[in-house]
Amino acid sequence: MVTMRKTHDAAFKAKVALEAVKGEKTISEIASGYSVHPNQIRQWRARLLERLPEMFSQQKSQNEKSQDELVAELFRQIGQLKVELDWLKKSRNSSCRRKADSRGTGITQHAHRPAMRTIGLV
Repeated sequence: MVTMRKTHDAAFKAKVALEAVKGEKTISEIASGYSVHPNQIRQWRARLLERLPEMFSQQKSQNEKSQDELVAELFRQIGQLKVELDWLKKSRNSSCRRKADSRGTGITQHAHRPAMRTIGLV
């Protein structure tokens, strides 16, 4: 017979770990009350105590800063590409109209199509 592992959501883990940190009950009492192994409660408590100072720190970690910079750069590139696309659409429409106007006169004009530049994404 195969038994399925219990999965607990983050709110449940936080509740149990916080109760363990308070120290009002022993780990064994908490484990029997929530039907969780005492070692699991100890791990959750250790993780809570380890990450608690991070919540109150004023500085962002270096990884978060670089990620914010990357997101800002990508949004800048998206905006630039939208502007270029709008310009190309407008240019194409105006050149098609000029071409249609010149057909009646016998003068041929070639639509001007600017070379698109490629942007290398990081």
